[in-house]
Amino acid sequence: MSQLATVILAAGKGTRMKSDLPKVLHPLNQRPMIEYVIDTAEQIGSDKIVLIIGHKRELVVEAVKHRGVEFAVQEPQLGTGHAVLQTAPHFRDYRGDVLVLSGDVPLLRPESLRKLIEVHQTEQPLATLLTTKMDDPTGYGRVVRDAQGFVKQIVEEKDADEQTRRIKEINVGIYMFRCKELFETLPLVKNDNRQGEYYLPDVLKIYVERGEKIAAVVTEDVEETHGINTVEQLKNAEQILLSRVKPVNS
Repeated sequence: MSQLATVILAAGKGTRMKSDLPKVLHPLNQRPMIEYVIDTAEQIGSDKIVLIIGHKRELVVEAVKHRGVEFAVQEPQLGTGHAVLQTAPHFRDYRGDVLVLSGDVPLLRPESLRKLIEVHQTEQPLATLLTTKMDDPTGYGRVVRDAQGFVKQIVEEKDADEQTRRIKEINVGIYMFRCKELFETLPLVKNDNRQGEYYLPDVLKIYVERGEKIAAVVTEDVEETHGINTVEQLKNAEQILLSRVKPVNS
């Protein structure tokens, strides 16, 4: 089995949370949201966990320094591709796989990631991403597949035309990459989009243009892929987590 490292995107401010606290530190049943993501990274056997921090980063370091994670700083914040590039010094001599998680997606189950890992290690693509399908995919990047079912493109909603926006399969921002090829490709990503940011999914675009195979794994549980962006979503996530540990008929 290949080595596995996990990178967690945790640099955001979380403006919609109506708080200046780093987004990933908002409490979820008395624990910082980020701790659930670290738990999951540990449960799938990550031998290295790197948090990408930015907004009020000293608070994030203080909150999770007991977890044995490493830190990379993203300042300024220029998109997800730029964020992962900041972790390059942690992977200079690493030849395993790198899983990229979001610090604001605390409901993701280890079982779903194990399925992703299995497909990635069995099919040996350069990258594998987790997807799901939503009746209303507004706000999410759409997954465009080719005739063989492989990933052809991921288009952010901001850059999508009407036809692409009708696609129900969405990118949930969870990826596995071969480490060496990932960090060779990240510097090639451009920011020629409406936001002027470096998107991590554009690594996949470069792979596709080279004719490389990109795999995708659909999770049926849409709920576990949801990011936490508002106080209301935070409260909903608390109820979901409580329901997982407490028997329904208790």
